[in-house]
Amino acid sequence: MFRLCLAGCAVAALLLAEGFTFAIGSPVAAHNYVSKSAAFVFRTEGCDEAIKAQVSATAEGLVKGARRSLPLAVQAMPKGVYGVNQTWPSEGDWVVTLKGSCADANASAIVPFGPKGFIRESAKFFSRPVKDAEIEASLKALAEGGKK
Repeated sequence: MFRLCLAGCAVAALLLAEGFTFAIGSPVAAHNYVSKSAAFVFRTEGCDEAIKAQVSATAEGLVKGARRSLPLAVQAMPKGVYGVNQTWPSEGDWVVTLKGSCADANASAIVPFGPKGFIRESAKFFSRPVKDAEIEASLKALAEGGKK
């Protein structure tokens, strides 16, 4: 009995350690016709009541040396999935920042975009609000042709 209780506590500790975060995917991952026009989809993870999670998205860009910031609409879909359509210009270098909160937990992400869409392997995830310097570094890496 004690071992069973100890194992249950270990599993609970692991789940709590994961915390509130985002997971991103291609629009086809949502298995929803509404998502087909999205630039990408995402879901929240680690929020006991996902319906209470607050999320937002912003396109952050560097166009001809000038910084631009555009709020984006986040479209809720079934099964706790959200879609983000590309409403920012194709000119320049762009990342999308995701910001979210669930109870007392915060999460954010930087999702870079290249000519073929979002660059999954260069996305960065945080258990806190994203910092302006991190957005600038991601934009600089895109402008230099890197995938940082």
